[in-house]
Amino acid sequence: MASISKRAEGMWRARYRDHDGREYARHFARKVDAQRWLDEQASKLVTGTHIDPKLARTTVNEWCDTWMQGYRVHRASTVRQAETHLVRIRKAFGPMQLGAVRPSHVRTWTAQLAAEGLSANYVYALHARLAQIFADAVHDGLVPRSPCSRRTSPRAGKQRPYVATTEQVWALNDAMPAHLRPAILLGAFVGLRLAETCGLRVTDIDFLRGIVHPAVQYPAEPLKTETSRMPVPIPQSLALELSAHVKAYPSEGEWLLFNEWGDQLSPRTLQRAFNDARKAVAGLSPAVRYHDLRHYLASLLIASGADVKVVQARLRHASAKTTLDTYSHLWPDSDDSTRAAIEAVFAGRPRCTGTI
Repeated sequence: MASISKRAEGMWRARYRDHDGREYARHFARKVDAQRWLDEQASKLVTGTHIDPKLARTTVNEWCDTWMQGYRVHRASTVRQAETHLVRIRKAFGPMQLGAVRPSHVRTWTAQLAAEGLSANYVYALHARLAQIFADAVHDGLVPRSPCSRRTSPRAGKQRPYVATTEQVWALNDAMPAHLRPAILLGAFVGLRLAETCGLRVTDIDFLRGIVHPAVQYPAEPLKTETSRMPVPIPQSLALELSAHVKAYPSEGEWLLFNEWGDQLSPRTLQRAFNDARKAVAGLSPAVRYHDLRHYLASLLIASGADVKVVQARLRHASAKTTLDTYSHLWPDSDDSTRAAIEAVFAGRPRCTGTI
């Protein structure tokens, strides 16, 4: 229901109610302006894009404060990453009203970030965070639509992972302190991530059947997804080596790896030890991280003839797309195999006995 009435002082008062029965009113000097405003609000009600005028004044800074309150239910490391992203988002859009942010503003922002020298992957992550914040604002009824879309999204950077040679992996193993050598084996042959290696407990390893059950990451946080908790089969030789390590370096705690004081090994300490060992390996790039040991495992499996589903399962990727996006270049060229397949069909072709 909508109406326009003239007040005693000469102003025109326009009123309407939304679908919930809440009344909104504005005053105009001219009746034509009041009618135009009513028509606009009626159109928004019909199309489902109507926003409470009070909520429409919410700034990006104000919404980020509210959004973070609900986001703090996540683990501390996830919250810290979001807070880091919000620093840049607030700097670019903080004082602006949510509804004032346009796709053109978002595209300009991502271009500026790239010009600052930020990596393509980080710019992509910042855009994804902004899109997440606006998607929640839309769901909360603060804006009718998000300015973020595939049209505004920058391309994610594609960087081929560094793959060490088998000789370099064994050299890394030998260069590590003796009580930390299983870390190289767990990264290169089980595919554990840095925090997963530091969080691995002795009870997570079935030495008899040869299975590693990743369950927690440093310090003792459950792994996020069911996929990341998938058991990983290991050969008997690796199970025996890990068992021998437990006997040689018994611990009063539950962790497989620990520091010189017997406390749980931290990812920072492990990465530092890895960096020191890396310097002793000839030909190994100084940019190699502990995480690159997972890439070695992927290359090993692919070279052995494993298909994408097997590699996905062993690396505990959520989808085969992630595996292909990261390692498609490692699969051998299929030109010869496709030629052979077609050649086999031609070889078995029945010969025509008639004359032409």
